[in-house]
Amino acid sequence: MSGLLSTLAVFDLETTGVDVGTARIVTAHVGVIGPDGEPLESRAWLADPGVEIPAGASAVHGISTEHAREHGAPAAQVVAEILDALRELLARPLPLVIYNAPYDLSLLRAEALRHGLAPLGRPAPVVDPLVIDKAVDRYRRGKRTLEAAAAHYGVALSGAHDAGVDAIAAGRVAQALAERHAAALPATVDELHAAQIAWHDAQSDSFEDYMRRERDHRFTADRGWPVRR
Repeated sequence: MSGLLSTLAVFDLETTGVDVGTARIVTAHVGVIGPDGEPLESRAWLADPGVEIPAGASAVHGISTEHAREHGAPAAQVVAEILDALRELLARPLPLVIYNAPYDLSLLRAEALRHGLAPLGRPAPVVDPLVIDKAVDRYRRGKRTLEAAAAHYGVALSGAHDAGVDAIAAGRVAQALAERHAAALPATVDELHAAQIAWHDAQSDSFEDYMRRERDHRFTADRGWPVRR
């Protein structure tokens, strides 16, 4: 394909948990896909996170504490190399696709600070297919996981929860979104980045309103895109 989202950087993490402040990186993928969605560059990491990997997390991504300790590189080294790889791709510049960007980027920021490294700050331009999909097809029923989005947009996804598989699939979903919903998207990736900030704020407000009405009147949604506030 050509146009708004052609050659893209892609990024995904598999981790020890869902709390971005305490979870640790287990595996990571940083790569580049071309206009046809095929990989052009790829780097992968396996880290020894320095903590036990909970059984629930291992069941998702398949990496046990023992395997990570035996085969993984030190966490500080892995985090530093991921940061360097992302900075290099953003400097080219290439749009960086991350499905549910605030999770991966906020966790990466916490890991950087944990190991005394300079975080990315607020990288741009970032492309988050989750935010875009919710904005351009707001009323579609069903889940909005990467697996569900891939199925909806006709993107093959075999072996989900492998960082490389998920990163590449997210990039292909972004390309499919750009083709199917071209009329609803801004003309440039910088404008798209700015639009996603506003879209994510609106989506967070809507989710918070729903949760306060239906489940917990004190609920507060996470805000901040592409990195949580």
